[in-house]
This record gives sequence, C-alpha cells and structure tokens, in this order.
Amino acid sequence: MSIFLKTPVEMMQLMAHRVKTKRLALNLTQEGISARSGVSLGSLKRFESTGQISLESLLKLAHAVNALSDFEDLFQPESQRTSLFEPNKSTKIRQRGKLK
Repeated sequence: MSIFLKTPVEMMQLMAHRVKTKRLALNLTQEGISARSGVSLGSLKRFESTGQISLESLLKLAHAVNALSDFEDLFQPESQRTSLFEPNKSTKIRQRGKLK
C-alpha cells in the first residue's frame, strides 16, 4: 500500500509538464508533435497549459515521444501474495462490485 499525495489536477499538470519536457528533448515544436501524433494543435496547447486532454490523445502523444510503454502497468492487479514463503493462492476474479 502506498500513500499518494498528489491530487488528480496536480497529476494532470505533472504529466503535461513531462510530455512537454520530452517534446523539447526531442527538439519538436508543438506543431511537429501535433502532426506526428495526430492530436490537434489546440488540444496539445490546452494540455500543455492546463493538463486537460482525452485519454486517446494522451496515448497518441505518449506514442509520439516513445513513452507509450509507460502505460503498460497502469491498473495491473496487485499481487495477492501475503508472504514470501507461501505460494500465491489463485483467487477468483471479481465480475462485479458490491459497494454503491
């Protein structure tokens, strides 16, 4: 269990800053990455200034800056192992939640 201290808005802004940093490291203009990724220039400018972007556009930008694989582990189930000395017990995967 980890403690996460960033809000969703802070995380959006951090991701926007990282994409911009990668874009500049690749010596690309906003127009250049827009053309390479297929994300409109307006969406890219809004993302870099506010952090707001659709998931599809974010993934397109990540692909354009060679960072798409960073999303591979997102939402992976956590290990069910409780001890290093006990084998993992296979558990049934939930089909629906019970909390409202």
